[in-house]
Amino acid sequence: MKNIIVGSGIGGLVTALYLTQAGEEVTIVEKDKEAGGRIKWVKQDGFKIDEGPTIVLLPETIKAILAEAGMNPEVLEMERIDPLYRMVFADDTEFYKWSDPDKQKNEMARVFPGEEENFERFIRDMKKNFLQGEKDFLSRSFMRKREFFTAGNIRSLWQMKAYQPVRSQVADYFEDARLRDAYSLQTLYIGGNPATTPGIYSLVSFSEQYHGIWYIRGGYATLIEKIRQELERRGVIFRFEETALSIQAKEKTFTALKTNKRVEPAERLICNCELPAAEQLVEKKPQKKYTSSSGCLLIYLGLDKIYTKASIHQFFMGNNFDHQMKQVFDTKELPEDPSIYAFHPSLIDSTLAPEGKSVLYLLVPVPSGNNIDWEVQDEFIQSILEAVENKGFPHLRSSIQWMQVRTPKDAERYGLYEGGSFGIAPGFTQSGAFRPQLKPFSYNNVYAVGASTHPGGGVPIVMQGAKLLAEHLKVGRKQDVF
Repeated sequence: MKNIIVGSGIGGLVTALYLTQAGEEVTIVEKDKEAGGRIKWVKQDGFKIDEGPTIVLLPETIKAILAEAGMNPEVLEMERIDPLYRMVFADDTEFYKWSDPDKQKNEMARVFPGEEENFERFIRDMKKNFLQGEKDFLSRSFMRKREFFTAGNIRSLWQMKAYQPVRSQVADYFEDARLRDAYSLQTLYIGGNPATTPGIYSLVSFSEQYHGIWYIRGGYATLIEKIRQELERRGVIFRFEETALSIQAKEKTFTALKTNKRVEPAERLICNCELPAAEQLVEKKPQKKYTSSSGCLLIYLGLDKIYTKASIHQFFMGNNFDHQMKQVFDTKELPEDPSIYAFHPSLIDSTLAPEGKSVLYLLVPVPSGNNIDWEVQDEFIQSILEAVENKGFPHLRSSIQWMQVRTPKDAERYGLYEGGSFGIAPGFTQSGAFRPQLKPFSYNNVYAVGASTHPGGGVPIVMQGAKLLAEHLKVGRKQDVF
């Protein structure tokens, strides 16, 4: 059976692994000049750094899915990062998060005495919730809402307190507001507001603590490179710099994809582009209105030195995190005192920059949409560099050899919905059975995979979505033939 996959993000590539392992033919149509979607390198003058995701979570899930799809996961060199990261709060309190439970308890006692038992209770409860949520929700698709709202699932959701927002759930465990920040900011990894994202997503915070944060040598984009090489070895055709324009169909069965270069017949279409764009491509009707995820201001730097005393991952927290989130998600304005994430992988990877030099990645959560005029925000960008210089990278601005900046406006031009960096937001009405499923279209043989479909965003979770799609196609393969 011939498949066309529109888009070569991680969801599309892993789907192609599963399909080719089953002996099926795959052609991937990609509007960009290279594969990867949001997982690419930014390269300049002998430097390179990840463009998108940098925090590698659930490494065993990544490896297991690759192995199941017939690829050797050992082609990826993974290294565990511990401490996970350094946090500097607005009052200059310094706090390290550790995957090692004993070290984390000692750090709690040092910085937040009296919170040690709260931390142990959080980990104990979240471990139970993680195992339950993985079985009941991450490992299943919900083609019909009644498959989600079973008595068992409702009981699980109640026990997991999924009805609570993450921020409220974390507040049940920690007394200090700074710890509440430290254990709820992880919803931003998938573009969600801690104050409105369902409590089931507290599992992201648990997972980084329990399973650890890892680094793939060469950067996250190495994962894309290795999968692409495997797919080319299997005979997958990549059509780069080719744009999908419309589909051809016979009644409710897809028959061919029209691009700017050809009409390509196939027996199945899988959309790995942004879901609103996929709906426009397939259904040819006004897009359904979704709530977009948060945007990101991304600053990529090539430096003339390596900051040997820095941590690989750092969070520089602004004052009043709740107020920042209201500005980003509700009032849609630039935060007055933003929190900043910094990633300095050259500490452990010499392949990213010329000898003695380094790369630095900065991310600031900002509003998606069109409320901000990014053409006149140089002062804001310079304030970010100044803050990072003061909090962890002395003399940063004088060490910069090159700098590139990406804004939500750039993301929107690239095709990300309203400039959000993580697909549609993981809100209550866009999660579980209410999130678009793997077959959201009216056609018999058209499917979707990616961050905006169930089970959601984040690289290993999108890979899990590709696995769910492959399992569904294996069951329903005969139904796709016309």
